Amino acid sequence: MSQRTRIRRHPERAVPEEWQDILARGMVAHLGFVQDGLPYVLPFSYHYDPAQPNLLYLHGSVKSRAIRHLAAGAPVCVEVTLLDGLVYSRDAQYHSMNYRSVVCFGTARPISDKAEKEAILERMTRRYFPGRTLGQDYAPAHPQQLRGTAVLEVRIEEWSAKARRGGPRGPRDADPTAPGTCGVVDLTGKG
Repeated sequence: MSQRTRIRRHPERAVPEEWQDILARGMVAHLGFVQDGLPYVLPFSYHYDPAQPNLLYLHGSVKSRAIRHLAAGAPVCVEVTLLDGLVYSRDAQYHSMNYRSVVCFGTARPISDKAEKEAILERMTRRYFPGRTLGQDYAPAHPQQLRGTAVLEVRIEEWSAKARRGGPRGPRDADPTAPGTCGVVDLTGKG
């Protein structure tokens, strides 16, 4: 763990054993990078497989400024959050969220091999749309579409994982006679 991955605020929320599961379950990766002295954060779909724990794949247009910049080896920060619940308290200051998140640092390289690119895109499609079959549920990408699509492999060099779980923690939330309401709006669909 380095200074950039050390959890400073609420270090008790560190969940290093969950980082791969969070990446495997996530749907949107936010990429942070600096270009020409300006910071950017952009959402991307991605592919992650815990069988290759230090690799994450992104895709986008070969004309994308972000894709071209990252393909040139620029450092990248990738963040994925799973939002599990909205926590409401009897006091405004103690409203919060239940979440699990991972922040990864690394560099990217373009995948230039056509067969490797096709295989990664197929795995990504299956991850987002389980049960869909190439050639049955959708047609394969045409060569021109593949040429217009870049796939980047991000080699994860460092990461940190953090989670907040549980109910409201305000000073009046445990008192059922206190004015106001408190609780959790579950966003997991589990109850």
